[in-house]
Amino acid sequence: MSTQQLPVVVIGAGPVGLAAAAHLVEHGIEPLVLEAGGRAGAAVREWSHVRLFSTWGEVVDPAAEKLLAPTGWTRPDPATYPSGGDWAEQYLQPLADALGDRVRAGATVTGVSRAGRDRIVDADREQQPFVVHVENADGREERVFARAVIDASGTWATAGPAGGSGLPALGEKAAADRITYRVPDLKDPTVRARYAGKRTAVIGSGASAFTALAYLAELAESEGGTGTHAVWILRRGISGSTFGGGAADQLPARGALGLAAKAAVDKGHADAVTGFRAEAFERDADGRLVLVGEDGRRLDPVDEVIVLTGFRPDLSFLDELRLGLDERLQAPVELAPLIDPNQHSCGTVYPHGHRELSHPEQGVYLVGMKSYGRAPTFLAMTGYEQVRSVAAAIAGDLDSADRVELTLPETGVCGGAGLFDAPDAQQTDGGGCCAAPEPQLVQLAAPAAVGTAAEEAPAGGCCGS
Repeated sequence: MSTQQLPVVVIGAGPVGLAAAAHLVEHGIEPLVLEAGGRAGAAVREWSHVRLFSTWGEVVDPAAEKLLAPTGWTRPDPATYPSGGDWAEQYLQPLADALGDRVRAGATVTGVSRAGRDRIVDADREQQPFVVHVENADGREERVFARAVIDASGTWATAGPAGGSGLPALGEKAAADRITYRVPDLKDPTVRARYAGKRTAVIGSGASAFTALAYLAELAESEGGTGTHAVWILRRGISGSTFGGGAADQLPARGALGLAAKAAVDKGHADAVTGFRAEAFERDADGRLVLVGEDGRRLDPVDEVIVLTGFRPDLSFLDELRLGLDERLQAPVELAPLIDPNQHSCGTVYPHGHRELSHPEQGVYLVGMKSYGRAPTFLAMTGYEQVRSVAAAIAGDLDSADRVELTLPETGVCGGAGLFDAPDAQQTDGGGCCAAPEPQLVQLAAPAAVGTAAEEAPAGGCCGS
């Protein structure tokens, strides 16, 4: 069998991985999607309680919709906002079902290489198929040969630590019983009891931190939540962009989310601690956690800590491949300057496709959140356009692959997480995302105009940030 007759292995059956498979099928190429979880959308299901700030109209891939059409599937109201659970059950699972045995769950990729060639061997390298090592749920190991590899495994499994240096703070691992790295589901009675009436530190400055603050504030105002209080820990100061773009955000639900976080602070449900980089976790006499900063500051004890400092890619199983990655973002070198959060947090990400996603190892692509490395600005619609271009390139249709068009909504956040103690940008009269209006107090539940359920604030990145 020639290399061209082999399938394209797609790693991950999340939104972008399944979209990649749909685009490959459209080109007459057989995909094999390997999903480590027990079913499609396993990572999305872990934040099923969180509502996206993108609408259904923005999180359904066009090729996937075509594949689903013969099954009788119809897209939910494109103007409404799905939760992670909605996205998984109403779209990802039906799409995986439509792809049939092209999707294999419980299949963890442990390594990718060229057949018979380790990282250092040049001879006939590009003529060899890729070999993908897989460990199945029953412990059985196998090798799968592929003509190309699309890694859409995301970054969900590798959350950033609390430590301000990018490494775990001293004592962070020992304090694991009181730390979570995900937005807690406060509708779960057991989880709710863990935080009700407690003092909780929230570390982070992005959409996930906004979500946690809004959820804790809602808990504080609810029956049985008296005494619930958050301590919001930011590594930077508070500036005009801290709470996002408010009404200026072209994703209204994302703007409302930032306003809900501001309301949590303004109503006294959360205290903000700025310029604090965690150096250590210590315990007081009662077993509560005391956070110690790099500058020597010691915060009052807290009962729980929610660490939401972003995610990073797991590159360990790609170690035998020749990847070209930016030394800061761990994103493809051609893509990195286009998504650098020091420059691009206002919808200014240039449309990109297979060329920006390519590596010295031809035929391997990192797509979706994995392609962004440590940059936090990824949207699902970006990933869908990425895999449309990549699938066309694998099929040899370079005209289509190079015709990359994408208009992203402005985020209303200037600078983004990458800026380090940057002063507040000067407001101008020119409008746009950098000239956000003064945020207004809003209900902690999503405003009706946002189109979400009244009891649930819209939140999260389109792929689980």
